[in-house]
Parts: sequence; structure tokens; C-alpha cells
Amino acid sequence: RPAVRDAAMYVDGRWTAAAGGETFEATSPSTGAAIGTLPKGGREDARRAIAAAVAAGPAWAARSPFDRAAVLERVARILERRADELATALTLDQGKPLQAEAYGEVEELIVYFRMAAADTTRLDGIMPPSVDPQKRVLVYRVPIGVVGVITPWNWPYTMPAEIIAPALGAGNTVVWNPATSTSLCATVLASCIAEADLPAGVFNLVTGPGAEVGDELAGHQKVAAVGFIGSTATGRKIAER
Repeated sequence: RPAVRDAAMYVDGRWTAAAGGETFEATSPSTGAAIGTLPKGGREDARRAIAAAVAAGPAWAARSPFDRAAVLERVARILERRADELATALTLDQGKPLQAEAYGEVEELIVYFRMAAADTTRLDGIMPPSVDPQKRVLVYRVPIGVVGVITPWNWPYTMPAEIIAPALGAGNTVVWNPATSTSLCATVLASCIAEADLPAGVFNLVTGPGAEVGDELAGHQKVAAVGFIGSTATGRKIAER
């Protein structure tokens, strides 16, 4: 029976409260007991995180793929070391049985970061045929910028990892808005990523309602792409934004 833990959002390399000072409570789905207090972020917090991600973008994109892959491998090693903490947080916050499912999701989470690290070093281009025999045509991949990540409650680790890890590996920066009902375990995952010493602003976590934080990510002009997993209805709203 854990003590109630206070958590924070992660913006521009710092753990911080919401700009408006509001919070919301995390409760155990099995007992209904309070297990944590989190910042209730809004549009201002999302904009602050986006600005940090924009500022961090050029330097992160300029790093070699092998350098970024090494960072993702470092994250994977931290996840392995903190597997017990991650699995326990998942069970308390989301409700999955600890041994039957929570540890399995943590193992898959580690694999996603390892796969992204390997793929990062294999982001190749192509040389298609040229109409002019005196010229060569090169097609190569470049980072697109800030990636907004909006994820649901049912797989709070692996679904974010499917987007966050390859986005970072490809040289993009990230702003993540997790489901409010599983934001406490999201802060544990975020702390593992933060422990890997990414440059400030490369990875950001903003907790708060999707109707505000997620909507701001989806509609902001500086967000180059949105990675979303969730309901069809919400996906359509995001696509419209």
C-alpha cells in the first residue's frame, strides 16, 4: 500500500508544476484510493513545451544517427534497471496484474527502445534513376521537427514507446500528453527517459486533459506531426485540427 506520491510534468529539462497551479488526483482502479497528485496542465503548458522542443530541435537533428542510437540504448538500460519500479507503478495506476501482465509490458517497452536504436542507424535513402544521364538524384531522410504524442490508458508504456522512441531516433523532438487516468505511471517512464541525459527540450511530458493539452498539440503550427493512439472519434478530431 504505497504512500501518495506527488509528481510533476517534465518541460525543457525540468520537473515543473502546471502554469496555472492546478492539480488532479491519481487513484487506484482496484481500490479507489489516492495514489498520487499530478499537475493539471493546459494550453499554456503545451505551448511552453512546444517552444522548448522547437528550440532543441536543430542541435538534436544535427547529431549523428549513431549518437542518437546510443542515447536510446541508454534509455533501454535504465528501463531494465528500473523494471520493478515501472511494473509496480503500472499495476497501481492502470490495474494490470503485476506478474501476469505488468512485467510483460515493461519487457516490451525495453524492446521498443532497443528496436528504435537499431533502426536509427539504418535510416537510409535511395538513388532513383535520373532523366538526365549527367545528373544524379538523391533522396534522403531528414528530421521533420516537433512530434506531438497523444496516448491512451490501456498500454501506458508500450504505445507511447512505439512513437517516442523512433521519433527521437530519427532526430525529432517530442511533446507527450498521456491519458489522464494513467499519468502517474507516465511520469515514471518519463523519469527514465530524463535520466538518460537528453538535451533539455528534446523530450517533454505535459500531463493534463487531452481536450486542452492534446488539442493544443494537434493544432499548433510548430508541431510537424502528431502520433496518436486511441479512439476513432478522437482520431478524427485530431485529423481535423
